[in-house]
Amino acid sequence: MDEKRQPTKEELIAKANKPMMASRIFHEFYRGAWEVVPAGAVRDFQDFAIWYTPGVAQSCLDIKEDREKVFTSTRKWNTVAVVTDGTRVLGLGDIGPEAGLPVMEGKALLFKYLGGVDAVPICLGTKDPEKIIETVKILQPAFGGINLEDIAKPKCFEILDRLRKECDIPVWHDDQQGTAAVTVAGMINALAIVKKKPEKIRLVLVGSGAANIAIARLLLQSGIDTKNLVMVDSKGTLGPWRKELKTQEPIKWQYCETTNAEGIKGGIAEALDGADAVVALSKSGPDTIKKEWIAKMRDDAIVFTCANPIPEIWPWEAKEAGAKIVATGRSDFPNQVNNSVGFPGIFRGTLDVYARTITDEMCLAASQALADCAREKGLNENYIIPTMDEWEVFPKEAVAVGMKAIEQGVARREMSREKLFAVAEEIISRARSMTKKLMETGFIKAAPPLP
Repeated sequence: MDEKRQPTKEELIAKANKPMMASRIFHEFYRGAWEVVPAGAVRDFQDFAIWYTPGVAQSCLDIKEDREKVFTSTRKWNTVAVVTDGTRVLGLGDIGPEAGLPVMEGKALLFKYLGGVDAVPICLGTKDPEKIIETVKILQPAFGGINLEDIAKPKCFEILDRLRKECDIPVWHDDQQGTAAVTVAGMINALAIVKKKPEKIRLVLVGSGAANIAIARLLLQSGIDTKNLVMVDSKGTLGPWRKELKTQEPIKWQYCETTNAEGIKGGIAEALDGADAVVALSKSGPDTIKKEWIAKMRDDAIVFTCANPIPEIWPWEAKEAGAKIVATGRSDFPNQVNNSVGFPGIFRGTLDVYARTITDEMCLAASQALADCAREKGLNENYIIPTMDEWEVFPKEAVAVGMKAIEQGVARREMSREKLFAVAEEIISRARSMTKKLMETGFIKAAPPLP
């Protein structure tokens, strides 16, 4: 293909679909993305008397006397449950817990390879929020943290809020907090490039689902002025005139009351007129957002269009319309805003200090760490956030999160910044080396040929 020629819509769709075809081959060949391997030595069969009965009784009694010893005597310290009910899987919708299992296994693989975290997929056969909440609470003794995944709104809000309050281990919803942390990191650097102050810009959020609600909350904490934030859902801009949301979606109603001080009414077009930046997590495009709407934004506009597999507008069209910086959710375009650079490092830092929760401030610390890592490498219009192949990002992110947890008094274990970095770096490096060694020795079979 001529490098100077822009790919056609058909070529881009074909490229986006290629990993899906390869995925079927990989999943059927490997029969899953993860498995359990021993962490303790088995020198001979006598060692089972240490790991199991009768010797194990001593560790049980130690933990009975001091419950906190479970973090130093079992794998709880490094184990996360990836919990879903399969009601909103990868934008595919309510496809069920069985169909969601490949996603959760893939998540577990990312957790291990990028963050050194042992993650266990748990797909629940219920959609009842109360049952999901109760199940997670019951699971607490065996896990150091919970990653909620692909749960439909509005129940995902209640589930997360309740579990954060009622659990003694960190509970995180990656579709909310993870997306928010990574998006804010990108926005911090995008604003730095165009030399605009967060408190002075008008920012539009297109889509008012779980991700953008969480993004709104974290953006406001990062310095965006509430009055200058405009949110748009499928029925138009949010504002006090949207009284149906007061009972239908109370969380949205909060933003109706506090944002959009100018009282902008209409849809995406009206919201973007005169805006400095937009973050879209809505309907897959193209043409969900039109060129003429981008053209009416202010100079040096920032456009994050993160729907998958096709962004709300093609990046080159946004650029042609005057956008200065464009980000998407795809890896084949510059500036990919991807949760994968967030959750592995955030959980690494959380687990290393045995944190009781993941606060918004810990998420914001991760955002700043990600932004700083990109700045160290050198910002430009096509590089505002690190990519997942920059492995050194994850221990730095872990340190920022762990230190914030210690500062806020939610950590059970305190370490210096230097010690925390050394711990995170060693664990992450070990996970990558282990994967490489398993492939070299054939314990992970060579990948099958792809078409």
